[in-house]
Amino acid sequence: MFRHIARRNTLLLCGTALVPLLLSDFSNAQEADALPKRVESQNDNTTLDRITVVSRTGKTPIETMASVSQVSGEQLARRMAATPSDILFGVPGVSIYANGRPSVTNVNIRGLQDAGRVSVIVDGARQNFHKSGHEVSRMFWLDPELVKQVDVIRGPSANTFGSGAIGGVVYFETKGAEDFLRDDETYALSTTGRYESNGPGWTTSATGALRFNENASILGNIVWRDFGDYKDGGGTRVDYSSFDVLSGHLKGTIKPTEFSELTLGWTGSKNEWSSTATLDNTLKSNAFTGAFKITDAEEKWLNLNIKGAVNSMDLREVQAGAATEYDLRTSSLDVWNTSYFDTGAIGHELTVGGDWIYDDFTSKTASGGSNFFNPNGKRTIWGGYVQDKLRYEWLEVVAGLRYDAYDLEGTKKSTGNRLSPRISVGVSPFSEGFLQGLQVYGSYSEGYRAPTTAEAFISGIHPGGAPFPFLPNPDLKPETGKTWEAGVNYRAEGLMRADDRLRIKAAYFHNDVDDYITFASVNVAPGTPCSFSPMGFCMQNQNIQSAEIHGFELESHYDAGRYFGGISVSIIDGEEIGLDGKRSDLKRIPAASVTLDGGMRFLEKRLTLGGEVQFNKAPKGSTFAEDYTLVNLYANYQATENLRFDFRVDNLLDEKYMLPMADISGGKYNQPGLTVKVGATMRLGG
Repeated sequence: MFRHIARRNTLLLCGTALVPLLLSDFSNAQEADALPKRVESQNDNTTLDRITVVSRTGKTPIETMASVSQVSGEQLARRMAATPSDILFGVPGVSIYANGRPSVTNVNIRGLQDAGRVSVIVDGARQNFHKSGHEVSRMFWLDPELVKQVDVIRGPSANTFGSGAIGGVVYFETKGAEDFLRDDETYALSTTGRYESNGPGWTTSATGALRFNENASILGNIVWRDFGDYKDGGGTRVDYSSFDVLSGHLKGTIKPTEFSELTLGWTGSKNEWSSTATLDNTLKSNAFTGAFKITDAEEKWLNLNIKGAVNSMDLREVQAGAATEYDLRTSSLDVWNTSYFDTGAIGHELTVGGDWIYDDFTSKTASGGSNFFNPNGKRTIWGGYVQDKLRYEWLEVVAGLRYDAYDLEGTKKSTGNRLSPRISVGVSPFSEGFLQGLQVYGSYSEGYRAPTTAEAFISGIHPGGAPFPFLPNPDLKPETGKTWEAGVNYRAEGLMRADDRLRIKAAYFHNDVDDYITFASVNVAPGTPCSFSPMGFCMQNQNIQSAEIHGFELESHYDAGRYFGGISVSIIDGEEIGLDGKRSDLKRIPAASVTLDGGMRFLEKRLTLGGEVQFNKAPKGSTFAEDYTLVNLYANYQATENLRFDFRVDNLLDEKYMLPMADISGGKYNQPGLTVKVGATMRLGG
């Protein structure tokens, strides 16, 4: 599929990379006067170069020899996101599905999802909840109103963020008081109200922040969302797609000394929805986080970071009056230090760190025992790493080595450990001229994912009209991801006018996942549980030989102040290779997509008008998904320094479509049709 699409779209891909440059032809219109800082902070084109949390060493996406994307600032404002899924729209290589349940979110990166293959982190708190079944297996909730920025790194090159992320990392950073308060304020309050037509849906949010002095501040936020069942593009109501969520957030920062900072936070939510007329769900989450850092510009050997978190997620399912409870408590500790020094003409950024993660999962059915499909278990993962970034004039090299180990405890015990290397080499061959900001790089990285307790110890008889046994497999091997990537980073300023900026990232990748874990049928043998199966077979999580995933990604942003534009392209294909050598299409492969985003700013940048167009081609392995095109429009107006209006239309053409990653065995659910969003934010401070 990839080769076929690549041949057919070669001209398209080359042309789309240049569209932002063409947009600049219009930027010779009269320049807008500069805004006061309080407004400009929302529209300043320097947001193209915000530092990413996932870099660990204070780098921006364009400075990173890996496939890194970021959503922040003005992008977040114009999304008017109601769920975490909305935030990541158009990020290359990333797909989100909720299977008709918008309040729960599963993240797919480059065709990998579930069981921690993609590490989702909120302020250092890992979102590890995973439940076997036909509902969305990976569940977490973070209200978009709380988000400051989201960083995405695709592939196992994020091995400094702990074990398991063979697909990548999605890191959500929440807002603090300094992100909300203006320079001359000691306090501020704001309230936001929004309405969505398709549901309908209501959102109410209130935020308050207080700066005690230059060394201490605190922010609090509460959000209530009440959404009804939405209609798809064909006008059909999707039953049980409604949800209610109450979210809260507190974050305080103290600077004990000139060079140190302590941040303590809490983020919690109560999320309620129904799956059927007789099945109601309540997901409660409470994450407590702490971060301490010491950074002294004069002491380049000391840049210490310590992050700790405890995240409790409790799911209660009530089926015809009978309750089943699933509780996961994840504790984590992450410590690293970066030292800057030179050896001759070579500059070094040496990072040394370690991390520890502990998952304690329990389930309880109405009868008092553990749920067979999601048995009790504990998993401990720990590791350490060393990574050095070397730079010599036009040459840049990143070399790293990570050690991972795990203990899995359920009906039996299992352990494992491994060393995973990473190497990236980049060259910047041009020191002047139009190509001065060009970097070409190649990289190889490995990742290591331990099985979950549900994967290893699942058992019991499948209920309903298909009664077959599930067999546990405590001898499951961990998955190992091995990714080759070749990419290009390009940055330029002043192409068509003095203040314009262009950023382009493009990469081809090939990921081999050895010992890939998936459900497989087990041959019937006399005397085994399978021999008594009414269906004539059993199912068991097994390691197949491997999964191969390859693809191409492009991300480009251009900003000339008054005009801006962006393009993202994602083409992914993958296959499973069984122990018998047979190949089959890998499940959960997302659609190939091209997303165009562009707009203009008026009235001294107080008014932004723009739109998005996304073309999606269904993967060849899907039996139900079809090609579809989405058109979205948006407008944001800063009427005064304390009053803002937002407007957005999603799926303007009322397209009827289904995401190819959905688990159709649990039912087919189309995505929302035409949706109009309106909102207003009022603020006061002093």
